[in-house]
Amino acid sequence: GLRDYLMQTLNGDPVIPLFEGEGYADSNHDSFAEGEGAEWAVAFTEDGQPVRESYVNLIPTTAGGTHDSGLRDGLFTAVKSFIELHALLPKGVKLMPEDVFARASFVLSAKVLDPQFQGQIKERLNSRDAVRLVSSFVRPTLELWLNQHVEYGKKLAELAIKAAQTRQKAGQKVEKRKGSGVAVLPGKLTDCESKDTADNEVFLVEGDSAGGSAKMGRNKENQAILPLRGKVLNTWEVERDRLFANNEIHDISVAIGIDPHGPNDSPDLSGLRYGKICILSDADVDGSHIQVLLLTLFFRHFPKLIESGNVFVARPPLFRVDAPARGKKPASKVYALDEGELTAILDKLRKDGVREGAWSISRFKGLGEMSAEQLWDTTLNPDTRRLMPVQLGQLDFLQTEGLITQLMGKGEASARRELMELHGDSIEIDV
Repeated sequence: GLRDYLMQTLNGDPVIPLFEGEGYADSNHDSFAEGEGAEWAVAFTEDGQPVRESYVNLIPTTAGGTHDSGLRDGLFTAVKSFIELHALLPKGVKLMPEDVFARASFVLSAKVLDPQFQGQIKERLNSRDAVRLVSSFVRPTLELWLNQHVEYGKKLAELAIKAAQTRQKAGQKVEKRKGSGVAVLPGKLTDCESKDTADNEVFLVEGDSAGGSAKMGRNKENQAILPLRGKVLNTWEVERDRLFANNEIHDISVAIGIDPHGPNDSPDLSGLRYGKICILSDADVDGSHIQVLLLTLFFRHFPKLIESGNVFVARPPLFRVDAPARGKKPASKVYALDEGELTAILDKLRKDGVREGAWSISRFKGLGEMSAEQLWDTTLNPDTRRLMPVQLGQLDFLQTEGLITQLMGKGEASARRELMELHGDSIEIDV
């Protein structure tokens, strides 16, 4: 059965005996059709990678879905009720579903009438009623079991409370340490001198080498540089209280002076340290990926900064054309954003009478290859750079959220495949 299967696949020793059960609606049930319900086996471990498998009508749902959410909800409400009944929650600790669910391994088999799946291969259940269906059978069963086995209940409560305390500690509002009356900012941040927030800019730069050129090429009066190491975490499905476990995200938040928040929150933007927050990455596929990860971070966890027009994407060129002197025109350097612009520049040189091949073309492999002077000319100088404001555009917030879920969500492989099939021929990938 499910119990034996789970025991064989567990990666750690359970802190309490396995919790197993089943529940199905009968013909007199008010909310669900006869036969709908679920069977489950759940184990809680302190370490090891959790094992999680779920099925709907014996169909494997590798990306989970609403039945998984129902199990999560049922486990949480039962454990929370037990903790409250026995007054086990320390003062100041707030229990969240993830505190209970984080160390849970399970095998879940649900039976759902007319299930709605996401994607062609039915890897994720989307039926909304499945949350309530599974939760309604799991919660009372676990609640009864915990109160019949109080010592085991207390062990499980201890595991959940410990997780909550760890989460709250990691997610505490960052208090900037004071030294000589000055807030201590991330060590790798090269800050600007001006205190005029509206005029100040910070560039989130990919890599230390590019960060070095940017530091030398910037206007130190109003331009700050924050180098980022490697690719930023995909934060689309990361809970806000777990964000600061990632050093790069912690440093971004502290540097800009704004705490993570949601779309319906009213964050205090008075602490904002820069009027422009500029994403600066290479003009290639990897650079575009870093752009997307940072835009995901700002849309999900700092949406008010996008709403207030503080987030920008810097667009460094991919090519440089060195054109010879012609007539009264001196020799010049022209930068092209992409292949299309390069073609247009070469066409203009031909029209100006420059013979074929008299020019030279350089392709930048990355920002780290640019000198400080080139980086200033192309990306930092307000008079010559290209800075694109980040706005919602034609889609509203909910539509944008839905699209980003397809692009960045963990269980959205089939949706991404459909998007690539639909739009794949509209771009040329430069690798």
